[in-house]
Amino acid sequence: MWRLSKEIVPWILAGFILAGCQQPAAEPMDEDLAIGTQGTVTIYQLAQQLGLKVTDIRPTHFTLKNSGDIVVIFTFNDGDVFVNGKSLGPVGEVRMVNRRTLLPASLIPRIRRQLGTAAADWPQAITTYSGTVVIDPGHGGRDPGAIASTGVYEKTITLQVSRKVAALLTRSGLRVVMTRNSDTFIELEDRAEVANEYNADLFASIHADSAHNSFATGFTVYVSSDASWSARRAAEMIEQAMEQVGSDNRGVREADYRVLVHTDGPAVLIELGYLSNYEEALRLADSNFQNRLAAAIAQGITDYLAGNR
Repeated sequence: MWRLSKEIVPWILAGFILAGCQQPAAEPMDEDLAIGTQGTVTIYQLAQQLGLKVTDIRPTHFTLKNSGDIVVIFTFNDGDVFVNGKSLGPVGEVRMVNRRTLLPASLIPRIRRQLGTAAADWPQAITTYSGTVVIDPGHGGRDPGAIASTGVYEKTITLQVSRKVAALLTRSGLRVVMTRNSDTFIELEDRAEVANEYNADLFASIHADSAHNSFATGFTVYVSSDASWSARRAAEMIEQAMEQVGSDNRGVREADYRVLVHTDGPAVLIELGYLSNYEEALRLADSNFQNRLAAAIAQGITDYLAGNR
């Protein structure tokens, strides 16, 4: 029996609450949950106001769609809202009342303004895949990771990029689980156990690198020294896709990081670039560049999964 860190427990419990909700039905408009009550709405009320349909409910997020739009709402107090692949920022306070998730009513105008917009840096063609992917934003909470000369923390970069990757994979029909979706600390073994608990088809831990040599640049994809053929194939697919972002390619390498060693299924660790390099740190903090990185990682993951079917 593995022990969960305190930060993981809430969303694991949410997973039990929402179990079996993969085919959502219309929710009754209870009087005590009417729009405007304490400034909150249920996910179904939100969808109704926006002309969308709730198509998927997961422990970590909701997906709403119409013929031209996809909205993904991560159900954490600081989880992001994505409309057609573009982040609108944090969702705000999320509360559970009578086993219903209540969201800020202020989301309605925020999302409405973005409906019908295109996401230029994100893939437009959507192919549906199946499977479970666990995305692990490196560091978090009391562990900031590397600190760039620009002042940005690795934990911030990894969470921002991971959310974008998760949104893209969700668009492709995959079940996506985040080991963290806020600035919280989670033990390394617990991160791997999330992948084991969900029997993930792939575990991808996302990091940013640092070196004494401030001229070092480029991304690296790691697997453990005894990695399976599947893990090595996934790393190769991600490496090939990431070559398109224009960063230096440092290749696929071996390292026995704990999150790789303790994960039962295929696992990779991605170093996005070097925060110790001033120019690369600026790029890694840029939202548009993060979009490109996320699109490449998501492409590599779906290429891997498609080849495994």
